[in-house]
Amino acid sequence: MKIHLFSNEKPTPEQMAEMLEALGNYAKLAVDVRRRLVAGGGEMHADCEAVLLDAGSRQEDVWGADWKPHSQEVAFESLINIRPRQGNMSMVIQDRDLRATIEQIVKERMAP
Repeated sequence: MKIHLFSNEKPTPEQMAEMLEALGNYAKLAVDVRRRLVAGGGEMHADCEAVLLDAGSRQEDVWGADWKPHSQEVAFESLINIRPRQGNMSMVIQDRDLRATIEQIVKERMAP
């Protein structure tokens, strides 16, 4: 599975198809909220997270999400979101403002 990294560009139809290969109707993402980068594709959020970390992102800035292109929805549940030291005790991102920021970044990068 190929993981794609997006900074300012949107995925091509081919890239979106590759991102959806693993799971069919949605793509796993990792979002760097500081640098406004999105890595997507693969079977696990951790795969996307690794791409961002390799690209210079800081762990505390990277959060997991899912993109559902047919409904243009973002989901906020991922194992990489369990961050007691950052006040997030569950797989779902608890901070409403952080969710809003992630949703904005994802839609800027993923929505047609």
